[in-house]
Amino acid sequence: MPDFPWPAGSATGIGSLPGTDIDEAQRIVFGELPLLPHLAELPGRGPGADMIGRGAGFLVELPVQLYAGRWQIASRPGKDLRRTADLLERDLDQLTEQGDGFTGTLKVQATGPWTLAASLDLPIGGRLLRDPGAVRDLTDSLAEGLRRHVADVRKRVPGATVLLQLDEPSLPAVLAGRVPTESGLSAYREVDGPDAATRLRTVVSAVEAPVVVHCCAPSVPLQVIRDTTAAAVALDLSLVKDLDPLGEAIEAGLGVFAGAAPPTGTTRPDAKAIAERVSTLWRRLGFPAARLPEQVVITPACGLAGASPGYARAVLTAITEAGRRISEV
Repeated sequence: MPDFPWPAGSATGIGSLPGTDIDEAQRIVFGELPLLPHLAELPGRGPGADMIGRGAGFLVELPVQLYAGRWQIASRPGKDLRRTADLLERDLDQLTEQGDGFTGTLKVQATGPWTLAASLDLPIGGRLLRDPGAVRDLTDSLAEGLRRHVADVRKRVPGATVLLQLDEPSLPAVLAGRVPTESGLSAYREVDGPDAATRLRTVVSAVEAPVVVHCCAPSVPLQVIRDTTAAAVALDLSLVKDLDPLGEAIEAGLGVFAGAAPPTGTTRPDAKAIAERVSTLWRRLGFPAARLPEQVVITPACGLAGASPGYARAVLTAITEAGRRISEV
C-alpha cells in the first residue's frame, strides 16, 4: 500500500465555514483539527469568497468579472478580481499566523477545472464548457495558478506538507451531459471520461503536491478520479449506492475522505456514531481494520457554510474524536 500524505486517524473539514471572521475561523480549524487543518473558506463574505469566484481567482492571464450576478471571462482584470485577491491574501495571512511552527499536513482547496468550465460564462454568452479549446486554456491557466498557490503556502508555512483539494461538484453532470445551457431548454454535450481525467491530471501533475478530488454529488466518477493520479477522493457517504467501485478504488490504493457527519443540524453530532458508520462500511467492503485509519480521513459530508457557528465547531470536534476512535480499533 502507498504511504498516505496525512497522519493515521486524521479528520478534516471540506473547506467552508459559516460567518465572516477569518481570524476566528482559522483559529477554530487549527484548534479542532490538529492532525489535518485546512485553509478556512468563508463564502458568507460574498462575491470573491464564493466557490466559483475564489476558484477563478487562481487563473493566470485569464481574468474574470461579475456580470448580472454571474462570473464571466473578462478582457482585463477589474475591481471584482481585486476583491477576490484581497480576500485570499487576508485568508493566507491568517493561515501564516495560525500555522506558525506547524509541521504536519495542511490542506488547501480550489475549484477544479470542470466545475469552473461549467460555471463560468464566455463573453459572447454560454458556459466556457461549450468550447473544448477554452476548457484546455482554462485548465492550463488553473494548473499554473494552483502551482503558484501551493508554492506560496509552502513558503508561508514552511514546515507543512501541503495537500490540495480540487472541488468538482459539477463533474458528474459534465460527464453525463446534464449541464444546462443558458435557456435551460437543452444541455451541453457530455464529456467522455478519459478527456475529463486528462484535464484533471494536468492540474494534478502541475501542483507538485498530493491532490484530493472532492465531489459531494451523486454518482461520483471513481474511475475518472483514479485516472487523474490523485491521492484520494472526498465524497458524501450517504450518496454512495454502489459499493463495488469504491472497493475497487480502495484496493487500488486511493485514499478516501469519508463524508460521514451531516453538514447542518440542531443536535450535537455523535463521534461514536460517526466512527461506527465509517467502520461498518469498511467491514462491509472487506478490508483489514488496520488499513482503515491510514487510508481514510473523516470529514463532514460537505462544506459547513450553511451551519450555525456552534454546530460547525461541534462537527469538527466530533470528527476529530471519530478519527481517534477508528485508530483505536
